[in-house]
Amino acid sequence: MDQEIALDIVSAWDAGEIVDLYRAGRWWQEEWSLDGIAPLIAGSFCFVVATDGGRAVGMGRAISDGCSDAYLQDIVVLPAYRGQGIGDAIVEKLVSSCREKGVAWIGLVAQPGTVPFYERHGFVPMEGHMPMLLGEKYAHTR
Repeated sequence: MDQEIALDIVSAWDAGEIVDLYRAGRWWQEEWSLDGIAPLIAGSFCFVVATDGGRAVGMGRAISDGCSDAYLQDIVVLPAYRGQGIGDAIVEKLVSSCREKGVAWIGLVAQPGTVPFYERHGFVPMEGHMPMLLGEKYAHTR
């Protein structure tokens, strides 16, 4: 990872910069409100931001009950910064933060094409399990 990139666990961050990262991951829907970003960060078990000159260039978060299980999600790096080890550092920071707090079971749902990235960090497919999502019919809008 480039020496100029800083990695920090945060409890708040500029909503616009976080939305830019969600857009880079193709996860942001324009009808969503920026008002949801502050509680999303504050409510995460661990929220990591990678910065270059104080500007967010990557992020990731863990959600957890704080004692048994955690899930990593929203791990993304701006396209111009990919391939520099920033994503690796974010995953390592999230995993170490969870383990330091006593959470040993750490899972995630890997997007298509990202399995080799997560396997480098010790994640393995959960044979016989299928990620599921509450269907549109039952989901609430943000």
